[in-house]
Formats: sequence, C-alpha cells, structure tokens
Amino acid sequence: MIKKHFRYAIYLTVLTVTSVGHADTSVDFFRAVNLDDDRTVKFLLERGFDPNALSERGQNSLYLAFREGSPKVAAALLAHPKTRIDGTNGADETPLMMAALRGHVDGARRLLDRGAALNRAGWTPLHYAACSPEPGIVALLLDRGAQIEASSPNGTTALMMAARYGPEGAVDLLLARGASAQARNDAGLGPVDFAMLAGRESLAARLEAAATR
Repeated sequence: MIKKHFRYAIYLTVLTVTSVGHADTSVDFFRAVNLDDDRTVKFLLERGFDPNALSERGQNSLYLAFREGSPKVAAALLAHPKTRIDGTNGADETPLMMAALRGHVDGARRLLDRGAALNRAGWTPLHYAACSPEPGIVALLLDRGAQIEASSPNGTTALMMAARYGPEGAVDLLLARGASAQARNDAGLGPVDFAMLAGRESLAARLEAAATR
C-alpha cells in the first residue's frame, strides 16, 4: 500500500506540469475521481476540464464519485458551477440515485440542496434508496417530498424494492409513512411476493399483516 501511494505521488508531480489538452487528461481525471483525489480533480477543472465529460464507459464524474465512495471529489464537483447535478448515464441513472443506493446521506442532502431531481419518470431516487443499507436515506428523500408510491416502468414501488433488497428498517419506515402493502406491479407481484423471493419469510408475514389492515 505504501509503495502504491508513493508511485501515485510521483504520478501527481508529473501531472501538474502537463497540459490539460494532453490526450490522457480524461484518463487522469477519472482515475483521480476513483481514488478520491480532489487535488487533481480541482487542478484539471481549474484548467478547463469539463466536469460533465463522460468516462470511457459512459459514466459522468459526479455519479462515479458517489459510486466509488469519493466524498472529497464529490464535494469538489458539487462546488463547481458548471457541474450538471442531474447528468445521466446510459441507464438513465442520476448522481442522486447512486448516492441514495450507496447510503450517502450527506451527499444526497447536498445534491438536493443544489436542485437534484427527486421525482422523475421511471425509476426514482427513492427506489434506489429503498435498496440502500442506510434507512436514513429513505427518510431524507421522503422528508424532501419524494412520492412514496412512485412506480418504476414495470410498476414496482419503493416498498417492493425494500422488501426484497433493503433492510427491514427501510420497510418499516416506508410502511409508517403510508406506503401501500397491497400495491402490485405489472407482473402482479406485491411487497409480500418480493419478500418471499428473497427468502424473507418473517418479513413477508409482517407485510401480509400490513396488507390486511
């Protein structure tokens, strides 16, 4: 690990004397995003690198910062006036959706403060938050006005996603806020079915009880 950081320190020294127009600038930039190297990101942004440029795999830098767990880079990008807060990738995912999935409550709050779209057509940040290990992200989005019954392109709700992929705390929170345990998606599946598909029998039983109230 020490050798790795030493080699990277040498790399940074070389980078600071290169031109932003160098063919490898994009590679340098996205490597810095992945490593949470805000110094290099700020250096390149100050010299004109587009914060909305896409990586070789079509991901924007703000989305990647949350996906890779790079909070310092995320803060640098959020502070840049030209960063598009709702820039999407090929799967129509936004930075807020990834911040929600990863459970980055502070990052999600900053995105919302910058005007990130909370309710949108198709999959929403709340669907992603329901799958997060951190129920607090669900609470944040609901407090900011997320539509609790928003449905995905196939009619799936956040409660269904939480029932299969999220912690029980997220399920309880959604139920307490009024999410329907009776809703069905286009395949005829409801929260109880989603829990059963995940082998969560006790949770399925609680959801079934909630559906009959």
